[in-house]
Amino acid sequence: MKKRHEQKLVILSIGLMIAFSIPISLLFNSEREVFGYPRILVYLFVVWMISIVISFVIVKKYNE
Repeated sequence: MKKRHEQKLVILSIGLMIAFSIPISLLFNSEREVFGYPRILVYLFVVWMISIVISFVIVKKYNE
């Protein structure tokens, strides 16, 4: 894997650290629900799923 593809994964990791930080996560901590689930759980699982898809695309597309 080339250095620039590794850099994309590092940027993704930094973005995830910011997305999962307490101040950002607590923005979604409320009484409201999405499809019967608390908003914070929906936020955490959606961010997690998106990160898996992005990392899969980076690794699959640029695996050399």
